[in-house]
Amino acid sequence: MPALRVAVADDSVLLREGLVRVLGDAGVEVVGSYGDADALLAALPSLAADAIVLDVRMPPTFRDEGVRAAIEVRRTHPGVAILLLSQYVEVAYAQELLAAGSGGVGYLLKDRVVSLDEVRDALERVAAGGTVLDPEVVGQLMARRVDPLAALTPREREVLDLMAQGRTNAAIAGALFIGVGAVEKHISAIFGKLALDAADGDHRRVLAVLRWLQATTSPSTQRRRHSCSTRCDAQLGVWNRQSPSFGRRRGQ
Repeated sequence: MPALRVAVADDSVLLREGLVRVLGDAGVEVVGSYGDADALLAALPSLAADAIVLDVRMPPTFRDEGVRAAIEVRRTHPGVAILLLSQYVEVAYAQELLAAGSGGVGYLLKDRVVSLDEVRDALERVAAGGTVLDPEVVGQLMARRVDPLAALTPREREVLDLMAQGRTNAAIAGALFIGVGAVEKHISAIFGKLALDAADGDHRRVLAVLRWLQATTSPSTQRRRHSCSTRCDAQLGVWNRQSPSFGRRRGQ
């Protein structure tokens, strides 16, 4: 197997040269070493690199130059794998890099890069299209998971609860002692907060209910989710027939 061709960018000469040495000892061919992201981006087209390793914070602002460069590389050289190194866990940057969900990326803390086997393994995995995340990054990403229903008001939660029971708009209005128009406004707000696009048409109602089920079903009842999804899909036609004022005619 030919050696991986890797380019390195880090503003610290000491860290950069140390990384070059570690990569070389790990059997990696370092094809370029740069002190800032712009220099790396300028040289990349001529390097035929399989992967790049770069610091998150580099000149001139020492904020997110490495992340910006990584995103640009994803756009202009999608076949080049990316391994970001950081002194600290910066979850927002990890989320931004992972947002495309296309793989071939990694995010490690610098103090982890001490084992030759670990460095080689991380680079081989991202070069093969995988994703490598430092355990501390994974832990903080999990800690920041957002409840999809967190943005809903108490009234919107009540409406969504009744939707999950298969109630029509008129039935929901009767149960909550509000008008049908108010119910429709609440449902529109629910769709917006759950990021359910109008292009999904009437299926938005089913999708909203599935979000509610996923957020409220306990682990002990996970087995029932598939059957709930099937029932919701079957109920879609009933909702549409019983609630024509909420059909495609209203764009919802």
